[in-house]
Amino acid sequence: MFEGVFPAIITPFRTGSRPDLDLEGLRANVAWLVEQGVHGIVPCGSTGESATMSHKEHEKVIEETVDVVNGKIPVLAGTGSNNTEEAVLLTKAAKNIGADGVLVISPYYNKPNRSGLVKHYTKIANLDIPVVMYNVPGRTGQNLNDFKPSLVAELAKHPNIVGIKEASGNLGQMWQIIEETRDESFHLISGDDNLTLPILELGGVGVISVAANVEPARMVELYESFKKGDYMRARKIHFELEPLFKDLFIDTNPIPVKKAVELRGMAAGPVRLPLDSLDQERTAKLAKTLGLYRA
Repeated sequence: MFEGVFPAIITPFRTGSRPDLDLEGLRANVAWLVEQGVHGIVPCGSTGESATMSHKEHEKVIEETVDVVNGKIPVLAGTGSNNTEEAVLLTKAAKNIGADGVLVISPYYNKPNRSGLVKHYTKIANLDIPVVMYNVPGRTGQNLNDFKPSLVAELAKHPNIVGIKEASGNLGQMWQIIEETRDESFHLISGDDNLTLPILELGGVGVISVAANVEPARMVELYESFKKGDYMRARKIHFELEPLFKDLFIDTNPIPVKKAVELRGMAAGPVRLPLDSLDQERTAKLAKTLGLYRA
């Protein structure tokens, strides 16, 4: 279900002292992404600024996304938290709204022990909705694969834990996860655009993508070229997109991608504090890079 290119979508806001949701803009952005052929949508992830959204806003973004998608492709909703009970509430809401699965970041700041992580993910998975774990040590302060015996392999045995979004940047680690979970109905998904191609080559099944907010069709072509066995075409697209992959991280995500979406004329709006807008020098650099991809 969760294979291919899944944009981790931005959340458009309106300008104001505390920017409100731009639901009309959100719907337009999601509809355009579906038209571009993406294989799924991820609302309320890190790129969607979920950390600064209220529960009501969180649920509304998922609801609007599910409504626009209308069953055409899967919706994998971000419902993670460093508070297990909050993650449970968000996951129950996503399930009731009609999300096809949930993306659950490992708890940040708390730095839970191994048994705590097992109980955290198991409690969420027991809600009877497909769960994709999310390993991003740069944001959480912990690497799920550092726990021995293998934490990921143990959790992969749960019938509702179906995959992991890997954003550790460690290809050796990803290969180990793929090897250790080979006998399970469990898949590894890239959490970094620039590692999509090598992860596909290792046996990964797709990417939860920042770049697909602005270049969805090219990201889809990269993936589908690889799946068809046209590795030269996939590699060519990878290298064409490399400047974009790099410049979407010239500042903290989602600051650059939100500016990129705005520069493309789509709904974006400001980022919420404590993030701040992209400075003029970096905006000019990003605009120049976007110019490389005019149709």
